[in-house]
Amino acid sequence: MTLHDPNPPRLRVGIVGASGYTGAELLRLLVHHPSFDLMVATGDSQAGKAIADLYPSLAMAYGDRTYDTYDPDTLDGLDVVFCGLPHGVSMNVVPEIKGRVGHIVDMGSDFRLHDAGLYPQWYGAAHTCPELLAEAVYGLPELFRDKISGAELVAATGCNVATSVFALAPLLAAGLIEPQGLVADIKTGVSGAGRPPKENTTFCTVDEDTTAYGLLTHRHTPEIEQALADRTGANPSVLFTPHLVPMNRGILATCYGRPTADAAGATSADAIAAMREFYRGEPFMVVSDRSPSTKATLGSNAVHLTARVDPRTGLVFGIATLDNLVKGASGMAIQCANLATGLDERSGLMGPGVYP
Repeated sequence: MTLHDPNPPRLRVGIVGASGYTGAELLRLLVHHPSFDLMVATGDSQAGKAIADLYPSLAMAYGDRTYDTYDPDTLDGLDVVFCGLPHGVSMNVVPEIKGRVGHIVDMGSDFRLHDAGLYPQWYGAAHTCPELLAEAVYGLPELFRDKISGAELVAATGCNVATSVFALAPLLAAGLIEPQGLVADIKTGVSGAGRPPKENTTFCTVDEDTTAYGLLTHRHTPEIEQALADRTGANPSVLFTPHLVPMNRGILATCYGRPTADAAGATSADAIAAMREFYRGEPFMVVSDRSPSTKATLGSNAVHLTARVDPRTGLVFGIATLDNLVKGASGMAIQCANLATGLDERSGLMGPGVYP
């Protein structure tokens, strides 16, 4: 299957939870998808409301179409269902629809961890269907493409983890950094906190402010460690600290590690070369000498990366940026759905970034 197939297959898709920011981004991206036809778009808190009234930017594409009420019967027979639900909700919805639809791509964190015992520790509640964790495939295509192809249940990776893993995995895989004591420093836009209003995301709170949060206990920490371990065979430990910055969307990760003994004398050119080799042939990965910027990825499914070795401090670090609502959420989910259904994974996702 190529992007230029004159007769692409038609697949029927639905979105459960289409009224949040990631749901709105899915609605935007699906307009340009050559194979996916949207049949159902639920948003229980907005059921019956016109999509264009909540998101006027989508008016040209969706006209008077309204949000549907969630009913698993309306999803029967769909080829793909995307779940854009808050943590703790997907684990109740997925068992209801699994087996009734072809493929499920969950954009939340309910099925990302292999070990059910980690959920009480990091999320504060037990998993309600731990038996499905073994069936869920971790949805990070650049690292686990073969496992995603044909998968019935995909747990698509989120923005924090994807950006951190993209920066660190090539350096670990090349033996340039030790797996222990890794540091992932994240700057993230406010849309990553979701659409519902929160005290810490109001304009007056966020404007002209930067705040570190989730100190030492951020729930995405074990997921970063798990993805790195699964891809590289290492046993990593990561100190993950995100920072909320006053921008709508975008995420930048600067990730540090200590060099291995074998990497003594390595240079920045070596680190960048390792990153280029790791992502060779990847359509959405842009590796260069440039320092990546969040705006360069705005609206696209691209990831911009670079790396450096500092001979003065001895530290090695990688930098990655992406749009948290596209490659960090909805674009990642579509890429996973493309793979799961046998389509070219680039389908509907090759639009460049928006600038300025």
